[in-house]
Amino acid sequence: MKELMGRIENDGHVLGEGVLKVDSFVTHQVDPVLMEKIGKQFAACFADRQITKVVTIEASGIAPALFAAQHLGVPMVFARKSKSLTMNEELLTADVYSFTKQTTSTISISHKFLSAEDNVLIVDDFLANGQAAKGLIELCRQAGAHVDGIGIVIEKSFQDGRLLLEEMGLKVVSLARIDSLSDGKVTFLKEDA
Repeated sequence: MKELMGRIENDGHVLGEGVLKVDSFVTHQVDPVLMEKIGKQFAACFADRQITKVVTIEASGIAPALFAAQHLGVPMVFARKSKSLTMNEELLTADVYSFTKQTTSTISISHKFLSAEDNVLIVDDFLANGQAAKGLIELCRQAGAHVDGIGIVIEKSFQDGRLLLEEMGLKVVSLARIDSLSDGKVTFLKEDA
């Protein structure tokens, strides 16, 4: 997506070899017009897959996942990183390590929102080592749901997340693929869509 790559170049900040800050339009302040276009692109890429649910992890994956779900005409479900007092039903849980935060979180989704009848599209803001997506896949599998594909807003292609997911037999669509963050500069690979 040329518009997304332009925003990364103009508004993103490289904080180190593996860290890209996009908090002015993706991860803290959200550009709803851009997110709607991103969601529409994901919906177009997976339109023929009979998706019944879009699944993401809080918080930065919610905006693109919601717009993808809207364009697919299906519900969006997000995994929580902490249990709320109202979540007293049976939970699907998995542990996820965050490279950026250097912490492990237990994520959860209520069992009532995923079932063996679901065909899932996972959407997330970043793909680095693939641990968030792997945790979401685990939640879906616990419910018996089928994961049909992964939609990623920004992929750090110099890390091994894509390989991990493709080795699981999953279709991965990344809208911006970063080849390098060396010398404070973003270098892109050809995007998937």
